[in-house]
Amino acid sequence: MSIGALFDLDGVVIDSESVYTDCWNAIEKRFPTGIDNFALKIKGSTLPKILETYFPDKHIQEEIKKILTDYEANMRYIPFNEAIRFIGELNAAGVRCAIVTSSSQKKMDNLYKQNPGFRELFAAVITGDMVTHSKPNPEPYLIGAKAIGTDITDCFVFEDSLSGIQSGMASGATTIALATTLPFDEINGKAHKTIHDFTGFHLSDILAAKMLNKP
Repeated sequence: MSIGALFDLDGVVIDSESVYTDCWNAIEKRFPTGIDNFALKIKGSTLPKILETYFPDKHIQEEIKKILTDYEANMRYIPFNEAIRFIGELNAAGVRCAIVTSSSQKKMDNLYKQNPGFRELFAAVITGDMVTHSKPNPEPYLIGAKAIGTDITDCFVFEDSLSGIQSGMASGATTIALATTLPFDEINGKAHKTIHDFTGFHLSDILAAKMLNKP
């Protein structure tokens, strides 16, 4: 089937957003930015962009990197069962799938070790190290589509953050928002379709969603 599926990672395929929120809240408390809901504000951004934008002091940047490295080394990466079921359904139908995440390759390696067989579900994995402009720029998803050899207009993007949704929409892909991190009402209407999660969601549903992305 000549369509592709591009998945954000945290909050979409793995259940990690609440854990990251706690971590970034602790970092922000130690190095105050004065920004409300800071952990949600930065969701979807790469670490270099976060550090350069909000923590310009190089010494503080190094401290934050160490905090995150230690945190991720001991973190449990637990996939959403329904996400894995859905991705398996797409693979069986010949739909090429990719992860498009702002996460580092080191984090992905830890995830693979904890979850044997996870990497094999995806034809490509695009990490934050591989892009110049992070979400909400469309570049990550354009790179993802190219990596699986599918035109972006024939791709479906699955996202849970505002910056990720904006990235998907700007790329030209049919974008489906998941209310796994933010309230349904906050993201509803910002993508072509909004769902609570992948429970009961199937290939036929994304084909129906594509009708909402007609020129």
